[in-house]
Amino acid sequence: MAMIVTGAGGFIGSNLVAQLNEAGYDDLVLVDSYDNADCFRNLGVATFSDIWHQDDLLAALPALHAADPVTAIFHLGANSSTTETDGAHLLKNNIQYSKQLISWAVEQSVPIVYASSASVYGNGDNGFREDPACEDPLNGYAFSKKVVDDWVRKHLVNWTSKGAQVVGLRYFNVYGPNEVHKLAIKMCSPVMHFHNQIQSEGHINLFAGSDGFLRDFVLVNDCCALNLWFLENPSVSGIFNCGTGTARSFAEVAEQVQANYAGASIAEVPFPDHLKGKYQAYTQADLSQLRAAGCDLAFQPLEEGIAYYVRMLKEHAGYRR
Repeated sequence: MAMIVTGAGGFIGSNLVAQLNEAGYDDLVLVDSYDNADCFRNLGVATFSDIWHQDDLLAALPALHAADPVTAIFHLGANSSTTETDGAHLLKNNIQYSKQLISWAVEQSVPIVYASSASVYGNGDNGFREDPACEDPLNGYAFSKKVVDDWVRKHLVNWTSKGAQVVGLRYFNVYGPNEVHKLAIKMCSPVMHFHNQIQSEGHINLFAGSDGFLRDFVLVNDCCALNLWFLENPSVSGIFNCGTGTARSFAEVAEQVQANYAGASIAEVPFPDHLKGKYQAYTQADLSQLRAAGCDLAFQPLEEGIAYYVRMLKEHAGYRR
C-alpha cells in the first residue's frame, strides 16, 4: 500500500519522507523534478519503494495504483520561488499540475494533503485567517497557491460528501534541516544564514531594526507532524494554517542562534536600501480553524527548535540524520 510524496527531494518533502519512515511507512513513491542533484543528499538515508520524475507521474498513476494501491498523497512539489516571473511555468507546474493530481486523488478516494502557503496573505494587513477577506497575494508564486486554494474551496463540500479527504496547508516561515540546497538561491532560513556567518566571520550580521520584524517561525518537523495528523484523521478536510501561532523577531532568532555558539557575537549592519518598504513586518498564523478541527498538536517554541537545528548544522552539515 503505497504513499506518494511529491517534492520529495526538497526541504519539507525530504523531512516528511524521514518522518514517514520513522512512523513505519516504507512503501513510498518519491516524486520530484530533481533539477538540483544536491537534493539527493536529502534522501540519502531514506527508505522507499520507487522514485519518479514529476513530469511522468500523472500518466503513470493508473498503473502505479493498479500494481500497488495508493493510500495517500502528500503533494509538496512546486516552483517555490517568490521571484519567479515566468507565469506560464507557474500555471503549468503549480496550478494545473496540482489540480490534476487532486482531481485524480478525489476520483480514486485517495486522501491528499497539498502545500499551500502563507504568502497568500500578502502583507497580512487583514489578518492571517483562512478566509478570502484576508488574502492579497503579492507575487506570482503566492497567486498560484491562492488559485488552487480557491478551486479546492469551490468543490470541497461536494468532494467531502463523497468521502474524499483534501487538505491544504499554508506553511508560514519554515526552518530546519535539509535546506542546504536553498543556499544557492538565497531562500534558506535566517537560522542557516546566521550559522554560516558565525562559521565564516565569528559573528552574526543583523539588520538594524530587526527587533521590529516578526515572523511565525515553525520547525519543519512540526510541519511534517501536522501532515501525519491529517493522515490519521481522514474525516478532516479543508485549508489550514501551519505555523506556531506565535510571532518572533529576527533579533530573537539571532540571539537564540548566538546562544548555541560560544564566543559568537551579533553585529548590527544597516538595513539594505533595496529591501526598504518590501520587507514583510509581521506574520502570525491564526490557528483557530486548526484547533476547531480537533488538532491539538503542540508546536515547538523557537528556543527548542533552533537548538535542535543548530545541532544538525554542527553535527551533520545541516542534513537530517
